[in-house]
Amino acid sequence: MGFGRRLPEFITGSSSNKFTVTAAAAFIVLSLVLIATVCSPISYLPLKFALSGTKPPEQTCESREQRSSYLKHRSPELPPYLLSKLQEYERRHRRCGPLSESFNTTSPLGTHNDFSDGGDCKFVVYTPSQGLGNRILGLTSTFLFALLTDRVLLVDFSADMDELFCEPFPNSTWLLPGNFPFRSDFYGGWFRDVYSYGKLLEKKEKTDGDSSSSPALLQIFLQDKYNEYDKLFFKDENQGFVERVPWLVLIHDGYFIPCLFQMQSFRSELEKLFPDQETVFHHLVKYLFSPSNQAWGQITGFYEAYLAKAEERIGFQIRVFEPKQTPFTAVMKQITSCTQKHRLILPQSDEVTLRNEKSKSILVASLSRKYYEEIDWMYGTRRRQSTGIAVYQASHEGKQHSGDNSHNMKAWMDIYLLSTSDVLVTSSMSTFGYVAAGIAGVKPWIVMIPDPYHPRGANESACERAINLEPCFHFPPWFAYPDPPGTGGPVGRCEDVSWGLKLVGGHKTRR
Repeated sequence: MGFGRRLPEFITGSSSNKFTVTAAAAFIVLSLVLIATVCSPISYLPLKFALSGTKPPEQTCESREQRSSYLKHRSPELPPYLLSKLQEYERRHRRCGPLSESFNTTSPLGTHNDFSDGGDCKFVVYTPSQGLGNRILGLTSTFLFALLTDRVLLVDFSADMDELFCEPFPNSTWLLPGNFPFRSDFYGGWFRDVYSYGKLLEKKEKTDGDSSSSPALLQIFLQDKYNEYDKLFFKDENQGFVERVPWLVLIHDGYFIPCLFQMQSFRSELEKLFPDQETVFHHLVKYLFSPSNQAWGQITGFYEAYLAKAEERIGFQIRVFEPKQTPFTAVMKQITSCTQKHRLILPQSDEVTLRNEKSKSILVASLSRKYYEEIDWMYGTRRRQSTGIAVYQASHEGKQHSGDNSHNMKAWMDIYLLSTSDVLVTSSMSTFGYVAAGIAGVKPWIVMIPDPYHPRGANESACERAINLEPCFHFPPWFAYPDPPGTGGPVGRCEDVSWGLKLVGGHKTRR
């Protein structure tokens, strides 16, 4: 298979297989849907289910309507230009997306596999592989790339992502059809050999060939182990070629938006979209990700039972990547040093002040149960009689379970519960913590978790307050670093990852 303008032929059925539904049958189906909705008030019917090529009756996304009552910090208004671009995108998604007539006739699922007749619809398919925090960061980055390049975003979710989110775009779906060609091969070696942009550049260099003709489909591989050729995607001079390709499959699980701000081809548009470059992620993550009704029922149920009555909510998000090499006592020392130094929770010895302290609910989000038990003993059990402090944990899975839908549902519940906090304490390098802070609109205190592979200096502080709500891009290409670093501009070094990049606005970073 080569880089032609035509994809291989696939037997996917024809338009003759479409059927019409009689009024009686439609009434029966609609009745069953309504009965199911009444009997199960927190169920959510994704838009992937279509009847005769149309979506089912719109389901209300309860979290969109109710979340302002749970997220305590008022979000800044969407910039007017960003709002207009989002509305323009929604129209494009309805016109080109999987529920449209255009998609049925010009995608490789229809009768016309020749992309030269595809009109002005172009696509980027996002396919994830890592944990939920990484996926949300990668998907957010991919959406912004789609917004900048007039593409339609489609997501290749497997069963482990079922029922987590409401559909973000009205009257359409972002889900890639299950019978899309090559879907099961996106991570395959042969697919990368044939369709990878990095491989294309490498072959061109070795053969001094001409890559001016545009293929129908390209894989953009940007995972943490991407090579020097893959990284050239972030070079301005290569975007003209990428722009001509109708189908991109983007594989990435991180926040590459800082690199987009470093590209002159996107910089001016990004500055119009986001005059305040410290709220890029906050705006996008709240626009894209609303808990499904099923997830929202679990989130609000836990919140009302355990967190709602407190005058102040404190969220601890503790992620230890190498638990066997990272002593439990060392992690707890960093946490207690952080909370006491910055008086996030008053020490037991301050009895006079404690009697006048607000009632607090402390939520511990961690794969391990022992951090909850230790924090409960330190701040909850020992002090519950004299103060209104209570410590809770919604789940403790022991370890990260890849490909497990129930695990991802619990992770999403933890992220959103953390985002209801007044004060957030998160872990260095944790994408989970980045997402919770971004949704909450709360600048977190980032605890520097001891790392056996990247030891910090003896004078390193136990924690550091994030300068803004922006996540860190952990694995940027070398040419994306600002020169000289930390002297202003939109991009600087991260607080918690010395080699990472983040949007810093006008701030000067220390590194």
